[in-house]
Amino acid sequence: MARTWLSVRVDLVSGRGGDFWPRPGRIFAAAPSHTFAQLSHAIDTAFARWDLAHMHMFTMSDGTGVTALEQWDGDEPDGSIDSQAIQLSRLALGEQFAYVFDFGDDWAHLCTVEEQKIDPHTTVGFTPGTPTAYWGWGDLPDQYGRTWDTDDGESPKPKRPSRPLADLPPVLPGWGPARR
Repeated sequence: MARTWLSVRVDLVSGRGGDFWPRPGRIFAAAPSHTFAQLSHAIDTAFARWDLAHMHMFTMSDGTGVTALEQWDGDEPDGSIDSQAIQLSRLALGEQFAYVFDFGDDWAHLCTVEEQKIDPHTTVGFTPGTPTAYWGWGDLPDQYGRTWDTDDGESPKPKRPSRPLADLPPVLPGWGPARR
């Protein structure tokens, strides 16, 4: 297969009022025929976002906004392009642009199209139907800053069991109460 796909590096720069360093990131394989809407979904999935009801926007290096126009109810920024209609073939090798998810928490990412195209089958192991992360690093912050399942931002952190893993069912060695 020819080396015709784009490799797009996405670094999480900031979100929820903080900057990240080192920056967590993912690298995606994407066909030129994939849309920016598909890339936004892949980014949100790879960065462990589960509440996907928030708006997003790519900002290209020339300032053009690429966003889901239907979410704006006619109030989209002037000159914006529909992310469902524009394909990634618009991107040039080496181009950098930004992606912001959730305009309240402002999860901001730097996206960089790698200088070399890739063969998806060789790089990913198969030819995916949508943009797909194939490499990644770093700790991913929770979308809402939660650190346990019932975290409401005010409750004390749950007490850790005196023996690590003692609270788990004895399904694997070392899990569950100590055996005598």
